[in-house]
Amino acid sequence: MKTAERFEKVIDYFSEAMPVAETELDYLDPYELIVAVILSAQCTDKRVNMITPTLFQQYPDAASLAAAEQGQVFELIKSCSYPNNKAKHLVGMARMLNQKFHGKVPDNLEELQELPGVGRKTANVILSVVFQKPAMAVDTHVFRVAARIGLTTGAKNPYETEMQLIKHIPEEMIPLAHHWLILHGRYVCTARNPGCDKCGIHHLCRFVNKKDKP
Repeated sequence: MKTAERFEKVIDYFSEAMPVAETELDYLDPYELIVAVILSAQCTDKRVNMITPTLFQQYPDAASLAAAEQGQVFELIKSCSYPNNKAKHLVGMARMLNQKFHGKVPDNLEELQELPGVGRKTANVILSVVFQKPAMAVDTHVFRVAARIGLTTGAKNPYETEMQLIKHIPEEMIPLAHHWLILHGRYVCTARNPGCDKCGIHHLCRFVNKKDKP
């Protein structure tokens, strides 16, 4: 099957099976989302959603978080992975938001990546979810699922995966497709035991077809 045909069929499937796909992180505004996404690195969304209500009650905006001490933030987020680094990044991010961006989360990739704790993936999440821009954030789920299905070929890193995906996905569908791949990887095409028997695109999947060959 040609790559363009595989993309078309996969998009058709998800458009019907999952017309609504959204982040599972709880947030009310761009500030809350960027905090939640920083916390979510190598941590489940469920755990992040347990942490953020108290965190946002204590620090409801960038100004209040910028005034916090790293140790104070650590105490509120210590149940997540790498709390020391994340506390440092959160305070640094808030201070730069205040000092350089007037407390507002930037709406472009370059400025977002200036913020402590914000790499390309996190920046793309913000652009996609908050600003509905055609940005494809590639986390471990997207990287794995895209390669398994056969949407990407030979991609060695998240950036190469991102470039291959945005080449074939219609621009207006990229924010939605990002969530399709994440949720499919989280609940169906899991890392160790992919649920091929319950997958609606198993007949399109390069991994399944290769596995079934004698």
